[in-house]
Amino acid sequence: MALAAAGRFPRTRRRATSVSRSVDSLGEQTLFYLRAVASMPRALMHYPREVLRLVAEISMGTGALAVIGGTVVIVGFLTLFTGGTIAVQGYSSLGNIGVEALTGFFSAFINVRIAAPVIAGIGLAATIGAGSTAQLGAMRVAEEIDALETMAIPSIPYLVSTRVLAGMVAIVPLYALAVIASFIASRFATVFLYNQSGGVYDHYFSTFLIPTDILWSFVQAIVMAIAIMLIHTYYGFTATGGPVGVGVAVGNAVRASLIAVVTVTLLISLAIYGATGNFNLSG
Repeated sequence: MALAAAGRFPRTRRRATSVSRSVDSLGEQTLFYLRAVASMPRALMHYPREVLRLVAEISMGTGALAVIGGTVVIVGFLTLFTGGTIAVQGYSSLGNIGVEALTGFFSAFINVRIAAPVIAGIGLAATIGAGSTAQLGAMRVAEEIDALETMAIPSIPYLVSTRVLAGMVAIVPLYALAVIASFIASRFATVFLYNQSGGVYDHYFSTFLIPTDILWSFVQAIVMAIAIMLIHTYYGFTATGGPVGVGVAVGNAVRASLIAVVTVTLLISLAIYGATGNFNLSG
């Protein structure tokens, strides 16, 4: 009867098969992520030189990317222009209600809690993440990963865990640069383009810039870096179908990592600021 019902309802059968494959894929990814995280101590102990090499590659890039300064310059410019945009929008919007002096507060509040983490995460996904997927995908289709296994070199600790560790190490100075760039751009746009007093901007900026917010912002950036590296290494490690399959894997990985960036931002923001917000505006 079950076979007869499946024959009568082919659309239902296709949907059930699709759901089953999605569940299997989710379980496979979860197992891969757990193995990668569990192998991080082994990677740090046995492959420290590879981790250092990947840190340098992630920060300054290789090949054509190194000509422009690698991820450092890309993330720096992204957050630089984001900070300027926040200052322009904040000054214009607050000026409509006559409180444009609070642009410094706007910069200290939005840059740290939302803009800098999200933009830095997008920059990481587009540079570090996509590059890792392409590298591992090329190694997979060229059977280099199978060759490593043949030589008794564990592929996940050597190829995946080292990249996750390198991403965690590299994100700290990269994100520090990103936050500083966003602060500089916001102040420049407000003081030099809109001619607001530097003292007024600095007063409201320092008043509403909470040090713990910066700390939590770094925690958020580290969590995003781990999620991005895990997602991209998975799609590269499991790529199939030759060069075309590698390109498809890069596209799928970027899409999944962008979703992970905004999801991490939402969850951490709810966990930290959802109850009280740690913020009081009075005057």
